[in-house]
Amino acid sequence: MAIFLLHNFIAQLPRDLMEAAVVDGASHFKIFRSIVLPLCAPALASFAIFQFLWVWNDLLVALTFAGGTPEVAPMTVRLAQLSGSFGGRWELLTAGAFLSIVIPLVVFFSLQRYFVRGLLAGSVKG
Repeated sequence: MAIFLLHNFIAQLPRDLMEAAVVDGASHFKIFRSIVLPLCAPALASFAIFQFLWVWNDLLVALTFAGGTPEVAPMTVRLAQLSGSFGGRWELLTAGAFLSIVIPLVVFFSLQRYFVRGLLAGSVKG
């Protein structure tokens, strides 16, 4: 996903900017650092949102790395245990689900303007 997203975004950057930097004497690293990276901020932010949400919601990795003990269990494991063992206590399950979604919502809404720009920029041929 990252390769596809970033390749399509970088492929649509104007080549004239890079050629002008070469004429001015910039090295490849300087072109990448000064021109390409600032222009790729929307695509990088979109990928950062995707990666954060995938890691946040990954229950299997949380179970594997936490070792399965209740003292170190992440919130997703606790929610799975809560829904399985206390099926009748929906108020606890909804409160826990709300608490687990607050951080991803804050991340998404803080980077939302980059998210839409980064996803759509590499998809349209002009």
